[in-house]
Amino acid sequence: MKEERFFYVPDVPKGELPEDEARHAARVLRLREDDTIFLIDGKGAFYKASITDIDQKRCRYLIKERSEQEKTWGGRIHLAIAPTKMADRIEWLVEKATEIGFDEITFLNCRFSERKNIRIDRIEKIVIAAMKQSRKAWKPKVNEMVDFQYFIKNRQDGSRFIAHCYQEDEKNDFFNELFTLTSEKKDQDVTILIGPEGDFAVEEVKSAAENGFKAVSLGKSRLRTETAGLAAVMMANLAFRKL
Repeated sequence: MKEERFFYVPDVPKGELPEDEARHAARVLRLREDDTIFLIDGKGAFYKASITDIDQKRCRYLIKERSEQEKTWGGRIHLAIAPTKMADRIEWLVEKATEIGFDEITFLNCRFSERKNIRIDRIEKIVIAAMKQSRKAWKPKVNEMVDFQYFIKNRQDGSRFIAHCYQEDEKNDFFNELFTLTSEKKDQDVTILIGPEGDFAVEEVKSAAENGFKAVSLGKSRLRTETAGLAAVMMANLAFRKL
């Protein structure tokens, strides 16, 4: 059986693969006319198509079949996280979180952030590659880096949480909080804040609380930033999982 080839095509009705996907189809996969390919629109649908014309720069296709997909988790999972000093660690997080399943990521510029900028174009490519590899019909939304204070004052949707390591503050277990939410309904919107390697500043934790973010713990272990982000996504995905 031939391996199924998946391509990300945000504008499927156009009938043509994006240029980078077309190059990959022709130069790497060496696909030919009449070969079957599968398309992902990033909005919840898969398409089966047949190649009608292909060269080194362009690949046209004819749609044969469209199938709507159902998300395996309810609601929306939004991870807001300060990027790590080493870019490869945050890239690893994005890849794995996409494979698990979440809906949106925002990068935060915090007081103790060691990285003040991030290449969104590279993050987008990692998301798309992971989405195709894991056969996800939904593409997570990738947001530009924003100031921490701006984000917490403008994020009003759903339930909001902040995970930090300060022992003097009372914190509930994040998974238990999610379980309580899902006892009401599965379709919940959740935002979780994860700080930089030096954690959030005390005043940031206080400001988040004043803006409706509830302090939570991700467990007894002290986690690296990227591990904490992935743990939070995994907990939310499991809590909102549709059986």
